Amino acid sequence: MSDLPTMSFVSQEPETIGDAEGRIVVFLPETGKLDQLARRVNRLMKGALQRFADSNDFARMKEGDARVLSYPTGLAAEAVQVVRLERRSKGAAARKAGAAIGKASRGKSCLILAGSLRGLSDVLLGVLLRSYAFDRHLTDAEDDGSDAPGHLTIMSNQPEGAEAEAAETRALAEGVWFTRDLVNEPANVLTTTEFADRLTEMKSLGLNVQVLEEEELEKLGMRTLLAVGRGSESPSKVVVMEWKGGGKEPPFALVGKGVTFDTGGISLKPGAGMENMTMDMGGAGTVAGVMRALAGRKAKANVVGLVGLVENMPDGRAQRPGDVVRTMKGDTVEVINTDAEGRLVLCDVMWYAQQRFKPAGMIDLATLTGAMVIALGHENAGYFSNDDAISKAFQKAADAEGEGAWRMPLGSGYASQLKSRVADVKNVGGRPAGSITAAEFLRRFVKDETPWIHIDIAGVASRSTDTALAPKGASGWGVLALNRLIADGYEA
Repeated sequence: MSDLPTMSFVSQEPETIGDAEGRIVVFLPETGKLDQLARRVNRLMKGALQRFADSNDFARMKEGDARVLSYPTGLAAEAVQVVRLERRSKGAAARKAGAAIGKASRGKSCLILAGSLRGLSDVLLGVLLRSYAFDRHLTDAEDDGSDAPGHLTIMSNQPEGAEAEAAETRALAEGVWFTRDLVNEPANVLTTTEFADRLTEMKSLGLNVQVLEEEELEKLGMRTLLAVGRGSESPSKVVVMEWKGGGKEPPFALVGKGVTFDTGGISLKPGAGMENMTMDMGGAGTVAGVMRALAGRKAKANVVGLVGLVENMPDGRAQRPGDVVRTMKGDTVEVINTDAEGRLVLCDVMWYAQQRFKPAGMIDLATLTGAMVIALGHENAGYFSNDDAISKAFQKAADAEGEGAWRMPLGSGYASQLKSRVADVKNVGGRPAGSITAAEFLRRFVKDETPWIHIDIAGVASRSTDTALAPKGASGWGVLALNRLIADGYEA
């Protein structure tokens, strides 16, 4: 896993500010009033900070914006970053401010003059999330350490309390970074075996991790999952991760689609853009990141994460359009399109999760349909549910974390598009409402007593441009929202 910036917390010692190297971060409210630490910086800079606070440039800054004063007189630091943030600000504004710091400070030591900031944990989460970079395969990176994550020193009026809060913040950031690393990794590196190995390493965090190999999957009857991977040299696997932090209550289940590369199989995708199909394991990546975050913060909940790991390749053994395959549940599926493979992976893993764990609730995540991108673009994931209570709880959590999500409909009319002449169900229902018919397919494999959400993250798992809290590439969407859902509704 990529290395996060290290952090240390110190008490307010204004006399040490002048000797700090790297970058210094100062927070100013809308009024431009300087606190004790900012006044020390201003004296060392011979009034330059106050002049900036009185300027039109500062007046035009919005909450969370930042400006850099380079090579300041009177300081050893190479830059002072001025961030406009109210002392009581929390949530999105504080994370935005942190993101500005994280983006600018990568590879640099950074002294953050937090003082009495109320939203420090949100600021630090923004710093950590935006300082991410996936550069492990770059051979022309500079050797001077400028690409290293750097060190953050936080000067606070309550350093012990701030450090305690930051431990949970760091656990969340590690979960997001872990997801991003997995989703960004090329398919020749992140094979199904390598993926399973990386998840197995989380045993060191206290997770129980079990890898189910093809022979056992065959015995269990996961025939649709195995059919997807038949054309690949990489063995299909299911990885089960258990976090037992609660009492004797049944666990909450998270299920992820882990197609490490998707050619479309015999229904081959067009060549243009196929390189992006390294991210088709984004659902499994999100589940892995949530499990890492829960273990890292020692969540007082029982949660099980299950991921189906396959590679969808065309060769002489690959499944064909027109094949009929029997699921673990016992339903038969007519495979109309081998590129609609994610639902064939998920349906078996979802059934297994319910049979083995009898979960209190279940959420599956998948980069499932291009139709979802057409419907909602890249700002929101679409989700479907059989239960209003769990839907409202998830929407509340997603809104609180600033991760866009929009509930989509289900209905028998959509399900009727999946009727097959030769089997119980088809794996696709045509172009109309493609994301909804995919959800209706999965709904067949949800027991009546199981509150369930299906989240299609096709548009949000990886982005072609920077976002507020992430560089372009894998976003880590969903780790924060699902962590909050579990914290709010399933922790003791």
